[in-house]
Amino acid sequence: MASLQESLQRFKKQQEKCQSTLSSIAARAGPSKGAPPRPANAKPPAPAVKFSNDTERLQHINSIRKAPVGAQIKRVIDLLLETRQAFTPEQINEACYVDINGNKAVFDSLRNNLKVYYDGNRFSYKSKHALKNKDQLLILIRKFPEGIAVIDLKDAYPTVMEDLQALKAAGQIWLLSNFDSQEDIAFPNDPRVPIKVDDDLKQLFRGIELPRDMLDIEKDLQKNGMKPATNTAKRRAMAQVHGIAPKPKTKKKKHEISKRTKLTNAHLPELFKL
Repeated sequence: MASLQESLQRFKKQQEKCQSTLSSIAARAGPSKGAPPRPANAKPPAPAVKFSNDTERLQHINSIRKAPVGAQIKRVIDLLLETRQAFTPEQINEACYVDINGNKAVFDSLRNNLKVYYDGNRFSYKSKHALKNKDQLLILIRKFPEGIAVIDLKDAYPTVMEDLQALKAAGQIWLLSNFDSQEDIAFPNDPRVPIKVDDDLKQLFRGIELPRDMLDIEKDLQKNGMKPATNTAKRRAMAQVHGIAPKPKTKKKKHEISKRTKLTNAHLPELFKL
């Protein structure tokens, strides 16, 4: 019983000692609301970044890296085409969030892509024709007297389309459309070989009347040693086999001047005397 009393006495003394220690600490801290004292030269704590503020960006990055290989390759090539700069895999990751080092399929496809040049460290855009300015563009076009497709020149350098229009306006090249593909073709217009056509030759060319029947046109071509691109006789024979009636030939109406004809050059009456 005596030992129990002694234990209680020691416990009370410890409690009193702890209470006095806490009172002295509170007195030194001043009127603070329980917050520990901060040194005068200490920097204020940085605001905590909530995960929700960055969730959208992280989801965007995750969707890019989970996209098909082709979509990631296009994203990188677009970056290289727009900037015309060389990027390391780390820089590509920072610029467009495509992790080349973390995806072997993307790395191998990008390295072997025809539009990409890889020097072992950096990736850059590779156009079909290595051109830098308008002078080099003109030299290249003059090497193709049969014409060069504009689509093969579009990605040579950023202002190539403006330079093509400038060369056309200066009369140094021709830009004509291809009837088959509806694409523009650039032809050289070499000023060293100017061609002048006489008016008599122009009138002779315009005065030639072509046959109305394609059979006659094909015969004339064959007489002059040329192979027609069409075979009207064979086409008509096949149409008859399948029971397709030939289209009736339409005769051109002769335009005659009557009282109801609207005259646009009424100030020149001598032109309309019958």
